[in-house]
Amino acid sequence: MVPRIYVIHEHSATKLHWDLRLERSGALKSWAIAKEPSRTEKRLAVETTDHALAYAGFEGEIKEGYGKGSVKIWDSGTYEEQEWKPGKIVVKINGRKLNGVYVLIRPKTFEIGNWLFFRKKDD
Repeated sequence: MVPRIYVIHEHSATKLHWDLRLERSGALKSWAIAKEPSRTEKRLAVETTDHALAYAGFEGEIKEGYGKGSVKIWDSGTYEEQEWKPGKIVVKINGRKLNGVYVLIRPKTFEIGNWLFFRKKDD
């Protein structure tokens, strides 16, 4: 499998949050995570709009409009896709802070666009 771009931006906007971004189909698929990503706890991840691949390296100030605030790279590296189907994504992340197999899952009881993001327990 070909490694793809993985990045998490720490985004200090109206509320501090972390934006998970995974390269797929020529764009960065994105989710906003309300609490700092964890190696041990599940986090709510809200699906957001795709971003251009060039955005992966962005750090700086968004001065106007939606997302106004400072952005810095919290973690980056590559990932390998293990499974990607509606409602379930499994990736092996090779980042500076996060490493291992992580899962994004959309439980049927959740509102559309809401996912859980967590590290898969070692078998």
